[in-house]
Amino acid sequence: MATIAANLYQLHHRIAQACAAASRPVQSVTLLVVSKTFPGDAVRAAHAAGERRFGENYVQEGLDKIAELQDLRPSIEWHLIGPLQSNKTRAVAAGFDWVHSVDRLKVAQRLSEQRPATLPPLQVCLQVNISGEASKSGVTPAELPELARAVAALPRLHLRGLMAIPEPAADFEAQRLPHRALAALMAQINQQHGLALDTLSMGMSADLEAAIREGATLVRVGTAIFGGRPAA
Repeated sequence: MATIAANLYQLHHRIAQACAAASRPVQSVTLLVVSKTFPGDAVRAAHAAGERRFGENYVQEGLDKIAELQDLRPSIEWHLIGPLQSNKTRAVAAGFDWVHSVDRLKVAQRLSEQRPATLPPLQVCLQVNISGEASKSGVTPAELPELARAVAALPRLHLRGLMAIPEPAADFEAQRLPHRALAALMAQINQQHGLALDTLSMGMSADLEAAIREGATLVRVGTAIFGGRPAA
């Protein structure tokens, strides 16, 4: 577990360098530790090293981990970053703090209706299929403004921004293009539709420098912290 702390130290240095190259304050980028397929002990180690935001891709695995680490719950912010089916929204609405993968109004409506009144509003991002891949979830850029307006009007939710998982690209300049497109979409929605989105959830272990250069405010990193993933 000491390796996790060392990897986090190196990763924060990498993020700081990327911020400097982009002429951005390091405080403008938040690290989301992606803990999918790793055990609760790995989360504890990252928490002990100072991390407080953790992302899970699979609903049931995330809920199990939240329950296992209930003693840390007051100081952990749990993010669902994977696909969400409408039949699983109730547990997610009650268990998570953020959902990055909203791409249908039906899912957002169910989260809004099912978010307990005793909890703060659920923070949500809209997932955009920025590369147009048939295999990827996400709303199309053309459909995004209508969905954003509808979700922003729902009670018990706070629409924070956009999320994307771009198609892998081999070099830095190619990596920048989809991140730039997502940032432009958020600026357009804010300017043309009177919203105040402030979160760009983009960038992972392989492309976080490109994402930060184009305005990422939250980078989702797992492999660079925990190493190669065990079988799910």
